[in-house]
Amino acid sequence: MSSTTTFESASAEFRQHLPDLSSPRFTVAKEQNAESYADAFNKQRNPPWLYDLTQAWQKLYREPYRGITTDGNIIPDLFHAQDEEVATDRIADAVEAVLSKLDHEQRTKLLFPLNAPEWRAWTNPEILLRPYGLRLEEVDDGTATSILSVLQATFSPEGFQKALAAMRINHFLGELCHIPKIMNKYSYNFLVFGKPSADGLWGWSFYGHHLCLNVFFRGRQIVISPAFTGAEPNVIDEGPYFGTTILHSEGELGLRLMQSLPPVDQKKCQIFREMHDPGMLQTGDLIKDRWNKDDQRTLCGAFRDNRTIPYEGILVSDMNNKQQQLILDIAEEFLLYLPHIARKIRKSQIQNHFQTTYFCWIGGYSDSDPFYYRIQSPIIILEFDHHSGVFLTNRDPLKFHTHSIVRTPNAGDYGNALRDPQEKL
Repeated sequence: MSSTTTFESASAEFRQHLPDLSSPRFTVAKEQNAESYADAFNKQRNPPWLYDLTQAWQKLYREPYRGITTDGNIIPDLFHAQDEEVATDRIADAVEAVLSKLDHEQRTKLLFPLNAPEWRAWTNPEILLRPYGLRLEEVDDGTATSILSVLQATFSPEGFQKALAAMRINHFLGELCHIPKIMNKYSYNFLVFGKPSADGLWGWSFYGHHLCLNVFFRGRQIVISPAFTGAEPNVIDEGPYFGTTILHSEGELGLRLMQSLPPVDQKKCQIFREMHDPGMLQTGDLIKDRWNKDDQRTLCGAFRDNRTIPYEGILVSDMNNKQQQLILDIAEEFLLYLPHIARKIRKSQIQNHFQTTYFCWIGGYSDSDPFYYRIQSPIIILEFDHHSGVFLTNRDPLKFHTHSIVRTPNAGDYGNALRDPQEKL
């Protein structure tokens, strides 16, 4: 399917599911800002299912960090210090440029110890549950621009454009729903951990609706994980950023891989036939259940830092060369934020673990079906999922609302495996 056809299809489809803006949900929210919107949510506890989930998240947040595993046991010695030629001197200079624009109170809000628990405070919903750091919409344009310059200095050029696309689509959704004070291109929080330098250990976090990025440096080495990128819808079809798209390649490559498998492997790979399958664990325990209304099929979202996720599906080492290349092509898209050399190293590490890498699938795999897939090994987890509507009205998952997650299991998230003992989370 051509990119033009994909864009037109996504535009036509999401336009069929625009919400009723005369409903109280939107007329009330239109008058609120991020703070009053969050206060109302916490006081009214509405919607109840999401409030209950935030309470489960709070319990998970209080747990000591261990890392995602397949069986509760961390595999040691998977990650090592190495030179990835990341321009950390330039990135540190970009952070210093931000600091130069701040007063004492703002600097205090922005800076955290390297081992601060606030690393794990990121969340994807539009509700500002944990207002740590500096919020871009609350600082002047010059400071907001300088914060974006940190992202630009850190990411590959194409990764920076991906981040901007997620932010611009969030702004677009805010305009569609007439709630621009809650969702806009600056509805994000920025935190700095440790002392920025060219050769030390430090990092930063940037989180908000549909974009949550945690970046750790050890000298010229970089870890960007956990990383959450999403979009509803996944195109902009009007306005100054017309033509913006995101997360289409990740979906198309995954579908191409699934469709390329022989029927016997497709059957093994498809762990559930339905997107909300009755076979999924759904007891009401929001910590243990396989499915909930927010995460839906994804297992590695916010606060799932210690989850046990057994391997499922088929081994990548049993795939043919073309299919294995598709795994690497998918990884390329998920890891796009990484600078080129670091991304190349990471993909080589992924390839070296093909003997213990699994690919699984949920949903159908015709061209029109929504779906979920996961690639999982001892050193990487990549999740892709089509969601039902949150602001748009589709009850069932459709292809214009997409979530994607990158995790580094076995204590690799937040660069924890690369930290000195006194600096671990």
